[in-house]
Amino acid sequence: MIGRLNHVAIAVPDLEAAAKTYRDVLGAKVGEPQAEPDHGVTVVFVELDNTKIELLYPLGDDSPIAGFLSKNASGGIHHVCYEVDDILAARDKLVEEGARILGSGEPKIGAHKKPVLFLHPKDFNGTLVELEQV
Repeated sequence: MIGRLNHVAIAVPDLEAAAKTYRDVLGAKVGEPQAEPDHGVTVVFVELDNTKIELLYPLGDDSPIAGFLSKNASGGIHHVCYEVDDILAARDKLVEEGARILGSGEPKIGAHKKPVLFLHPKDFNGTLVELEQV
């Protein structure tokens, strides 16, 4: 069902500093910040040859990333994102298998302008999983 790893998302307490580290220290190609108000985050994508790193920073007080950072002040891995060919078929199969979909269960448009869903971390070994239709 899942395809390749699309990205690893890292919540960061300072987006500019994190982007600078990836760009200047690690020599990666770093994109510009983009606000994603529907998800309550500002993101910066770090492009790698085989995947991406998504740096996440809270956008607004009710951001899920603000809650994450309140428990993890230094930041840390927030979620992993896997690609799927058909997000609705993937959702239906996962629900049939007993997995929980977060939110309404309906895909939202993600930062890549493609449909995404999040899966409950308790069903996936403590890891928040995002699925993105490609």
